[in-house]
Amino acid sequence: MTTPSDRLEYSPIIDRPKLELPGGARMAVWTIMNVEKWDSARPQPRTILPPPMGEALLPDVPNWSWHEYGNRVGFWRLAEMFAAAGVTPTLAMNGAIIEAYPQITELALKRNWEFMGHGFIQGPMHRLDDQADHIGRTIEAIRKYTGKAPRGWESPGLTETGETLDLLAEAGIEYVADWPLDDQPVRLKVRDGDMVSVPYPVETNDITMMALQQHTSNVFAERCIDHFERLYADSAEITRIMGISLHTYISGVPHRIKYVEQVFEHIASKPDVLLWTGEQILDWYLDQTLDQTAAG
Repeated sequence: MTTPSDRLEYSPIIDRPKLELPGGARMAVWTIMNVEKWDSARPQPRTILPPPMGEALLPDVPNWSWHEYGNRVGFWRLAEMFAAAGVTPTLAMNGAIIEAYPQITELALKRNWEFMGHGFIQGPMHRLDDQADHIGRTIEAIRKYTGKAPRGWESPGLTETGETLDLLAEAGIEYVADWPLDDQPVRLKVRDGDMVSVPYPVETNDITMMALQQHTSNVFAERCIDHFERLYADSAEITRIMGISLHTYISGVPHRIKYVEQVFEHIASKPDVLLWTGEQILDWYLDQTLDQTAAG
């Protein structure tokens, strides 16, 4: 079985060729807006309420509804926040949302958001009987809707098996957001060549902070701003990439949205920061590393 360490060699960030962002920028921030379709007939991917007396319920009405609020209400708060902040996010989407939540994909398409594959319906990759079919259905749904196949992929829950990257590469995916291991893009080996890992956050991620660690809402702003400030300082010497991952049912709720807004207001107050999509980061990185190869 191919293991994660088989996919790349150790490369300390201090020893790499210099990467230069355009216009004298020192760092780039990309925002991942996760929109998912949860199957209401099955156990839910995440829960906020435990089953009464420890007995699991199907259908799980309260936990399905907790998530559904995000797509009915929370998404629209976040979409207006992005517009006000001048942020074009990357939409990490289940292929099934095109039919389930058409107004969401209509807005994303109209506003030129990047569409990134996030599985066909929310559930871990390692429990699929046929990963290749699942990947293909997701890519085809996005291609048919937007006229363009997605270039990026974020596995549900960042789950992969030993063959997931190879199947993604063979399906035409060029970058993944499953590997939170660096402040810069890196190349990962696949069966036939390589693909790029764009830095994806597990620490500046609302699922981690709010759903798993159960911090108070203000902690989201504190941690994201602290994280940004250190990367901004580090980027005076070495270019850095920061990701912020949001979910409609976590960040789009009334008591939390103002802290998400504070993060983007703070980022906007700093010079020489690019607000990019994953696809823009990919193209920049490919250009930079091609130049370095030619120079060498």
